[in-house]
Amino acid sequence: MNPIRKYITNLFAKKRVLGDDASLNGLVSADRLLRDLVNEKKVPGLAITVFKNGEPFFEKGYGFADMEKEISVYPQSSVFRIASISKPISATALAHMVAEGLIDLDVSFYTYVPYYPKKKYDFTIRQLASHTAGIRGYRGTEYGLNKPYSIKESIEIFKNDELLFEPGTDYLYNSFDWVLISLAIQEVSGTSFEEYVAQKVLEPMGMSNTFWPDFDSAQSALLNAVLEQVDVAGQIEFNFDELEEPASHEQNVAPVRAQSRTSDVVKFYSKNRLGFREAIPVDNFYKLAGGGFLSTSEDIVKFGQAYLDGKVISSELQKEFLTAQKINESSTYYGLGWQVSKDAKGRRCYGHVGNGVGGYSNFFVYPEEKMVFSILINCTDPKIQSELDMVIDKLISSEIAN
Repeated sequence: MNPIRKYITNLFAKKRVLGDDASLNGLVSADRLLRDLVNEKKVPGLAITVFKNGEPFFEKGYGFADMEKEISVYPQSSVFRIASISKPISATALAHMVAEGLIDLDVSFYTYVPYYPKKKYDFTIRQLASHTAGIRGYRGTEYGLNKPYSIKESIEIFKNDELLFEPGTDYLYNSFDWVLISLAIQEVSGTSFEEYVAQKVLEPMGMSNTFWPDFDSAQSALLNAVLEQVDVAGQIEFNFDELEEPASHEQNVAPVRAQSRTSDVVKFYSKNRLGFREAIPVDNFYKLAGGGFLSTSEDIVKFGQAYLDGKVISSELQKEFLTAQKINESSTYYGLGWQVSKDAKGRRCYGHVGNGVGGYSNFFVYPEEKMVFSILINCTDPKIQSELDMVIDKLISSEIAN
């Protein structure tokens, strides 16, 4: 390419300005696909950030962070529910514990959480992290719980249920596995899970716009009191409106998760045949490790770039976490907190797709292409994964990416 032409093309890319030049076809096509998602009312809002060779390559917001107020999406500041992208973040905290010799992936989970009810089979942290421990998934309305559980309190939901299979013999993806891992991290570290993640992952990587839901400590205290008096072996349903609050404000403990910055958080939507509506309220704090963090698309790309640069953990430990586990010699396409696979064109990648109430997310690292992708949407599963796959393919295939 002519040096002047190359300079102008690269300048356009860095400024996120798209033109009609033939060399920008990949970028134009990706931009058009994303605009169509909003114009065709498939998503309310979307943020995308892409790095190539460690530098910003494509970054843009589409649609609205708040449809009613017509507030635009900004990739640098609009905060979304990232759903299961939380798992790689939590896996990184776990990796630090392993590196420091505080947790052994292959010893019994009960070594770290001895009060968890014993099951027919023992299971390990590695089996939890790879979804091969036999822990069950959500039942009924558990996917959208709006109860102020702490991590430790929340095991009441599933702790009395038997394992679905002998650990190591099958694979079942779920977020309760990571509730247990986060509980083990708390017990071992002597600090709250969220603070440990902040100290070991978020702060070192400069992820200043990644945090956790705020917390109603008074409601949590009430929940503790109720749990002591009721049978919680089955599904838990409480009407908090009927509970009395503590006698005095002084009895309340200080909030343990006060990092919410609601002015930056997008509004969360769900979609039905009539269009978008505000999503049901949920409290995802208890499943923070598996699906509760909030973040920006730019922060998530920073996180992926750190892995691509090998600046997070040792290469040996990174390889261990990013190696797909096997069941009966067949790949699960899942490592330890990371989806590990190839895309439709055979390109190797790792990361995670996430879906939660009011949020859908894609996060992929392509090591050979030296590209990192983050796409965040403020809507429960909008059924557009095929379109997002096309966007990623267009950006990888763009001439300017070579």
